[in-house]
Amino acid sequence: MEEPQKNDLNMREQEEEHPVRSSGPQISVSEFSCHCCYDTLVNPTTLNCGHSFCRHCLALWWMSSKKTECPECREKWEGFPKVNILLRDAIEKLFPDAIRMRVEDIQQNNDVVQSLAAFQKYGNDQSPVAPSTGRVNHQRGGGFFSGVLTALTAVAVILLVYHWRSRESEHGLLVHKAVDKWTTEEVVLWLEQLGPWASLYRDRFLSERVNGRLLLTLTEEEFSRAPYTIENSSHRRVILTELERVRALGVKPPQNLWEYKAVNPGRSLFLLYALKSSPRLGLLYLYLFDYTDCFLPFIHTICPLQENRSGEDIFTKLLDLREPTWKQWREFLVKYSFLPYQLIAEFAWDWLEVHYWTSRFLIVNAVLLSVLELFSFWRIWSRSELKTVPQRMWSHFWKVSTQGLFMAMFWPLIPQFVCNCLFYWALYFNPIINIDLVVKEVRRLETQVL
Repeated sequence: MEEPQKNDLNMREQEEEHPVRSSGPQISVSEFSCHCCYDTLVNPTTLNCGHSFCRHCLALWWMSSKKTECPECREKWEGFPKVNILLRDAIEKLFPDAIRMRVEDIQQNNDVVQSLAAFQKYGNDQSPVAPSTGRVNHQRGGGFFSGVLTALTAVAVILLVYHWRSRESEHGLLVHKAVDKWTTEEVVLWLEQLGPWASLYRDRFLSERVNGRLLLTLTEEEFSRAPYTIENSSHRRVILTELERVRALGVKPPQNLWEYKAVNPGRSLFLLYALKSSPRLGLLYLYLFDYTDCFLPFIHTICPLQENRSGEDIFTKLLDLREPTWKQWREFLVKYSFLPYQLIAEFAWDWLEVHYWTSRFLIVNAVLLSVLELFSFWRIWSRSELKTVPQRMWSHFWKVSTQGLFMAMFWPLIPQFVCNCLFYWALYFNPIINIDLVVKEVRRLETQVL
């Protein structure tokens, strides 16, 4: 009982020392008191229930109770409470001496300082949209933004339905059919997928009715003379190289995203999520466990030799199994270290002619993920948490490795329909989700600046 009486006495003294004269009734300092400490409000923080408290009082309450609710009426607050700037400025102008003395006392109290730091750190991890301004933000820019997200979602759904209905069944793809059972039309389809230049020889293969069995018997000498007459040595070399792969595998090797998914459903889903959450570890996995089939075509596509930067099409790069030069490795390692998502965007860019809309979704997603990674680094730098980077990297590596291990263990038990849903969700809907995350990070940054 003595403490409230003492605070009341202090308020009376402050009223006598700092009377506010106006044409209307005088303002009493007791009207600006905190409902926790019963003293003048310092950095007043107004909750969505309408009650205001000193910032440090609210921090102490949160530290002791670990509850996100009003200390007076127990109504839960939403988001993270912000300082009421208008009320703070008014109090500081009305009672400057009292506020200065209270601020000095607060700064000398280590418990209060630590509570404020912990409370602010908790707030930095929360959604940047405050409850008192969320509706205003929604009215100001949320309508347009929601419309954009709705339109993009509709495009993704239409694209997904069209893709499911128009493309061949995965079990009907040539990657699942033995080459000696190919028809003439399927041989021509295989030929055309080698590149745009292959259309020059389409009619010759059709007129000779080249089926799978005949294709396996053809040699370089036969390709160079009539009736095939493939005079271009580069074209002939690509056809022979791919034909050797077909002979070795007995089926058509995958040459695009859908064929790769049909042959490697588990790995394609794992790589899609790994390249999103941890592109560096995903590329390291390709280097260690899928070097010839995936990593070599990848590095030759994103880091081509100078003489091949404009002359080769994507399919020629896909068949390039030469070891990368030191110049290619240097370019790759720089991008791998600082701009890993740019590697994915560059690879998708080269596939625009094959996967028109899918490549665009991948490029947009890579740009958004680069921005989110930049925000993450900025957050670590601004909080002076650089020393925690090694620990964060190790935790992230352990998390991704554990997820990959569990996926490998339980993959045979997961229905194919569920895997397809997860795959297409990550492919077409993740960019839309990442747009929302980028906007939230921008708003968080604006809030911190203000």
